[in-house]
Amino acid sequence: MMIHTPLSLRYASKFSSFLSKYTINPQITNYFLSRLFFSSDNSPQKDDVETLFRIITSSTSSKNLKQSLKSSGVLFSNDLIDKLLKRVRFSHGNPLQALEFYNYTANRRGFIHSSFTLDTMLYILGRGRKFDLIWEVLADIKRKDKSLISPRTMQVVLARIAKVCSVRQTVESFRKFKRLVPVFDITSFNALLRTLCQEKSMSDARNVYHSLKYDFKPDLQTFNILLSGWKSVEEAEAFFEEMREMGVKPDVCSYNCLIDVYCKGREVEKAYKVIERMRDEDISPDVITYTSIIGGLGLVGQPDKARDVLKEMKEFGCYPDAAAYNAAIRNYCIAKRLGDAYGLMDEMLSKGLSPNATTYNLFFRVFYWSNDLRSAWDLYHRAMDTGCLPNTQSCMFLIRLFRRQEKVEMALQLWKDMVEKGFGSYILVSDVLFDLLCDMGKLVEAEKCFLEMTEKGHKPSNVSFRRIKVLMELANKQESLQNLSQKMAIFGPSIQSS
Repeated sequence: MMIHTPLSLRYASKFSSFLSKYTINPQITNYFLSRLFFSSDNSPQKDDVETLFRIITSSTSSKNLKQSLKSSGVLFSNDLIDKLLKRVRFSHGNPLQALEFYNYTANRRGFIHSSFTLDTMLYILGRGRKFDLIWEVLADIKRKDKSLISPRTMQVVLARIAKVCSVRQTVESFRKFKRLVPVFDITSFNALLRTLCQEKSMSDARNVYHSLKYDFKPDLQTFNILLSGWKSVEEAEAFFEEMREMGVKPDVCSYNCLIDVYCKGREVEKAYKVIERMRDEDISPDVITYTSIIGGLGLVGQPDKARDVLKEMKEFGCYPDAAAYNAAIRNYCIAKRLGDAYGLMDEMLSKGLSPNATTYNLFFRVFYWSNDLRSAWDLYHRAMDTGCLPNTQSCMFLIRLFRRQEKVEMALQLWKDMVEKGFGSYILVSDVLFDLLCDMGKLVEAEKCFLEMTEKGHKPSNVSFRRIKVLMELANKQESLQNLSQKMAIFGPSIQSS
């Protein structure tokens, strides 16, 4: 297999001139330069991402950042930058430092950021509430290649704004995109409605829909977005009727939304009638339809009937997936019938379905509230042995259970697994872990976990740091305290321009 090596950078200027001479569209020139000199064909090594991440987080000025990047010897590519910004995002890195890096790479000759990179950068800025900088980045992208500004970009920006701003400010931000996106149409409007459903209330989404629906022509996706958020049966029914009046024919997703509302409202009989209507219209219920029915039957206290649905759905050519089994398992966990719940998990395996993190989390929740440490620990090992890594919720149930029963060794084993295998939230779990270690006087262990966390690029909370600091001062461990303070300082001050 032939390996393509990027052309030497000393030929960039000549090649750029050649392309400019024989191509009309400058975007074509930029595309070829980006592929040749900053090619994403070479998958970035993990150490390159870590090297750049350390440079970004430790730089104290714009000048220092640029010098460190130039001397790093790392060849930038779209794939590398995507992975790096994703690393910054999930480690809650400094948004200004990330923007310095983004701008540095964006200004390199012949380089074009990917749409994914743009969206990730905007997410980081939005989380840091740097909204003015968001519009500056978008304005710059518009000048270079506004096709990169997609409906997903709109939703990323609007979601961060909606989290901390009013509905009015969110809608005003939506209107700003009219000057930025290639086409401002129903797809854009749907991005706004989806944001409001997720970040605000359904009443807000409904009001905005009614105030702007005459500026856009609502389509099937518009109604499916709004239907998916209703919790009131009456409102969902009224909205479903409006959909019909506007000549929009519902699909399986539309009907699933209505069935879900009925099931959560404990009106399972109405949900079954909707399924009959679907069949009359030659729309086949899917696994999501039946999963809602299973959940609804559990809410009305019929876990056994819900289990029968798993068998009945096969008769209609629809086979249960992990989510359907999880819904049935949840019913038995709520009813405290763990034997039946474990039986369903074994049945999953016999059907070739692997229990996932959500499956195990259902059991961990029960064991936590019943204070059953032994069962929780056994289940944890079962999950790990099968290669299913716990999710953050499961980790939190476990670490809180360990703290409650003062099981330091178990807590440290969970933390060791998290560090080695990369699952769970370091920030959330570490707060409880440090509380336990400090309560038990395990200062050496607390220091070790603290350093492991910072080495992974995650900042311990100020509360945890202060508690460890007090104990170190009492133990006269000045050298260790100075080391931890230096680690914390890496995450602290914002980068200064120079």
